[in-house]
Amino acid sequence: MADPRIALVHDWLTGMRGGEKVLLEFCRMFPSARIYTLLWKPGSVDPEIERRIHQTSFLQKLPRSHAFYRYALPLFPAAVRSLEIRGADLVLSSSHAVAKGVRTPPGVPHVSYIHTPMRYLWDEAGGYFRFGRGIWWKRTALGAVAPYLRRFDLQTAAQVDHFIANSRTVQDRIRRFYHAGATVIPPPADTDFFRPAESPGDGGYYLIVSSLEPYKRIDLALEAFRGLRRPLIVAGAGTLERELRAHAPANVRFTGRVSAAELLRLYQGCRAVILAGIEDFGIVPVEALACGKPVVCCGRGGATESITDGETGVYFWPQEPDALAEAVECAERIDWDPALLRRHSLPFSRQRFHERVREFLRAHTGLSFNSPEAEDHATRSPAAVSASR
Repeated sequence: MADPRIALVHDWLTGMRGGEKVLLEFCRMFPSARIYTLLWKPGSVDPEIERRIHQTSFLQKLPRSHAFYRYALPLFPAAVRSLEIRGADLVLSSSHAVAKGVRTPPGVPHVSYIHTPMRYLWDEAGGYFRFGRGIWWKRTALGAVAPYLRRFDLQTAAQVDHFIANSRTVQDRIRRFYHAGATVIPPPADTDFFRPAESPGDGGYYLIVSSLEPYKRIDLALEAFRGLRRPLIVAGAGTLERELRAHAPANVRFTGRVSAAELLRLYQGCRAVILAGIEDFGIVPVEALACGKPVVCCGRGGATESITDGETGVYFWPQEPDALAEAVECAERIDWDPALLRRHSLPFSRQRFHERVREFLRAHTGLSFNSPEAEDHATRSPAAVSASR
């Protein structure tokens, strides 16, 4: 018996970040699924995703849409509603913006995996929507369209049959903003690829793996390390890159985007990974644990669901440079056990994610799925784990 026909809906495809890694796993779970998305920048995501793209919205036709799509925010509702899904037995959306608002054919169940309700509409508008420069007209424009977008967000949330949240933090946001329940299934980390070095070592540097966006609070980490004078490597790119580089102290080095192999080497060689922002869940901390490295993270948000204070990392709070610097010094006094750190990453493996998603879909949609075949990990492209973040 063939698997059900599945339509995968994702907000946009412009880089391999956490949400795209989840989408990639959906592609691997459902080899015949088709992808529907608002827009796609060719070459920006894993080839396994790009081969599945079936339809994009009218935003794809706008000049340089992949570079300026954020400014088309008022058009997002119309764009996602313009996607036409036909011949599907199940719609599975991967949403951090409007993907969950897609039109579904009558009688077809819609399950939405929520990375977060739109941050810039509900709880972090000031920091998330700056795009590197807090120009007044951007905030004014967001304020003007936010009521309309919130109405759309709430109306389409009511049309989703079942929610999956990527963390308890997001589960709580779904309850508060959408007044709906959600089952928590954390996103996967590739614990086969991310692993400790054969000869574990400490290169003496600390590591940030992140997109360079305002809500990630890289600025906070730079200030903390200005005083610590310890080496810090920042791997990733984003709208704040030029500004952050200009204000970074001499002990901080930026790599930009890195390959999968280089990212693994950076994890394996660091003293600890730094997570300065409040995350929805955060795959980076799990990747660090899989490599046998502790994590210094903010003591709020989704990172606290994979990192245990004093056991697999150190929390800091409040979200201030002095608090982060103190947590780094605390981490240096702890004798970390790489094997224990590695064990804590394994419940977040890709295999466990596949099992939990299939179990959920069987239980809530009435559809049956064939047992997945064993994957040939040796032939998988490492591009899936490159740090575009």
